[in-house]
Amino acid sequence: MNDSHLTDPDQSSDAVAGGGIVMLALAGTALFVLAGLLAAVFMDGFMVAYVAISLLEFAFGMLVFALAFLRAVDRSRSETIGVGGLFFGAGSAPRPVRIRLVGALIVQTVVSIIVASTHVYTALAFGVVAPMWALGLTGLWVAAYGSFPEREFDPRLDRGRSGQAEGPGSADPKE
Repeated sequence: MNDSHLTDPDQSSDAVAGGGIVMLALAGTALFVLAGLLAAVFMDGFMVAYVAISLLEFAFGMLVFALAFLRAVDRSRSETIGVGGLFFGAGSAPRPVRIRLVGALIVQTVVSIIVASTHVYTALAFGVVAPMWALGLTGLWVAAYGSFPEREFDPRLDRGRSGQAEGPGSADPKE
């Protein structure tokens, strides 16, 4: 997974990798913003649509978040992965990708607060859960395409394993 074109997190050519995930995050954000604008202005006509979009994006975001976490756990056997790097792309995603994904998260968060503030104590408050969409997709992109430093051997954590990967004939009973 450590391809040579993924080693520098600031290379602009990396924006192509995982482009579908980035586009999905941006499309979901655009839909959320449009629904939020319409719900804030015409609450009676668009509140149900806004709440439905918010809850769908939250549910999908939770699922993708869990998948990203599991992928990161798998990669953490050989790479050092931090939460900031995984879910915010800090140091692990190229700048153009990080700007789009974290930007989508910021936009969704700000829009959800503004929409909820326009009609206090209404169902529009459900919008605050929708940013899970962008957070989950950011984690998914980074877990799949992000670059992380190789994990160093630590005898306290690795329970007697050597720094080298063991082969199929390993004496370790857990493998």
